[in-house]
Amino acid sequence: MNRLTKALLLAGGLVATTAVLASPVATGPTHASPTKSIHIGWDRTSRSDNTLDQTWWAVRSHCPSDTVAQRLFCTAVSYVLPTGAAGNYFESKVSDDTGLPLPERWDVTTAKNSPFISSVHAETPLDLASVLGFYRAELEKRGWTENDGAAIEPDRAVIAFKASGRPALLRLTREGDMTIADLSLRKVAEAKGGLQPKPGQVKLMLGNRTDEEAVITINGQTIKLVAKAGADLTDSAEDADKVPASQKIDLPPGRYKITLKVASSAAQNREFEVAADETWGLLVGPDGAALPIHLY
Repeated sequence: MNRLTKALLLAGGLVATTAVLASPVATGPTHASPTKSIHIGWDRTSRSDNTLDQTWWAVRSHCPSDTVAQRLFCTAVSYVLPTGAAGNYFESKVSDDTGLPLPERWDVTTAKNSPFISSVHAETPLDLASVLGFYRAELEKRGWTENDGAAIEPDRAVIAFKASGRPALLRLTREGDMTIADLSLRKVAEAKGGLQPKPGQVKLMLGNRTDEEAVITINGQTIKLVAKAGADLTDSAEDADKVPASQKIDLPPGRYKITLKVASSAAQNREFEVAADETWGLLVGPDGAALPIHLY
C-alpha cells in the first residue's frame, strides 16, 4: 500500500472524530478550509461616496496537537492536499478583487482594496528569486512597466512600476526561511485625517482581533492591547480616526524588529520593513499571528 493510499484511509477514518476539535477560532466573518487549519476573514465597508473599502487576511495555522487523533488527522491531510489547495479560493478572490497577483504558497497573507490603494502582503517559503520571477512575469502580463533603478540583492529586492500611469512598488525581503512580499498600487484618492502619515514618515496603527490581551514591542515601545482593541482599524479610512493615539506610532522609514505576544501562544519575533509616506495596520490575528496590512 503506497503512502497516498494510507493517507486517504487514515484521513477518512479520522475526519468525523476530529473535525469539530480542529475548527478554527472565528474572528469576524471567517471561513474555514477543508483542512480546518486555515483562518480566513474579510471586511467590506460601503463608504459615504459609494465606493468600497475591503480587507482580506488569511493565516495557515499550525495543526493542533492536543490529542493523538488531532496529530494523526493533520499528518494525513498534509499528505493528501497540495500546499496551496486549501487557500485556492482566497487566492482567487484576492487576485480578482485587487487586481494584484498572489503567490500560491503562503503561510500568512493580507490584502487591501480601497479608493487609496490596492495592496497584497504575502509570507511564503519560496525563495526570493522564485517570488521575484513570479511577480515580474505576472505584472508584465498585466501591462505594468518596470522602472529603471531596481535594487536587487540576494536577500532583498525593491522595484518600482507604473500601471496605467499610477505608481506601484514591489518590495521583497528574506527573513529566516521565508520570503516577505509586499506589492502595492497607489490610486488617485488622497488619504486625510487619521490615515495620513506625516511627510517623510510612516504611520503604524495597531489592532487586536483576538479575545486575549496582546503585547507588541516595536522600536523600544511596548504597547498593550486589550481584547478586540482596534479590531476594525482596517475597515475604512473613517475608522482610522477612531483609533486611540496610544495605538498609533510614527516611525522613520526602515526595517524594525517586532515582538508580539498573546497569553495562549509563544512570543513571535519578526522584522517589518516600511517606507516613507506609507500607512500600515498591524493586526494581532489567530494564534497570535502578526497580520501586516498596507493601508496607504
